[in-house]
Amino acid sequence: MDIIKNKAEYDQVLADNKSVFVDFYADWCGPCKMVGPVLEEISKDYTDIKFVKVNVDDNPEIAQQYGIMSIPTMIGFKNGEKVASSLGFMPREELEAVVKQTL
Repeated sequence: MDIIKNKAEYDQVLADNKSVFVDFYADWCGPCKMVGPVLEEISKDYTDIKFVKVNVDDNPEIAQQYGIMSIPTMIGFKNGEKVASSLGFMPREELEAVVKQTL
């Protein structure tokens, strides 16, 4: 999964990909560290979706754009529109169900 470095890169990823799944995280967040490997596994099964990570400490303006107050928060986009979201750690099956909404 690519790590987004800035808002311009983030906007470009949304513009260039039909389906995007974004993991909003922070390095200090325990649940974020737990969900990361699960998303990595899921991303291998859904190659039509672009999976990316956004560090909320490095990119607070992106997090504010979506009103993210807690992490991990995952948001799925289809054609640039938000179509799915989830908050916190969840088992693979539940997270995969959220990812599927992005297709």
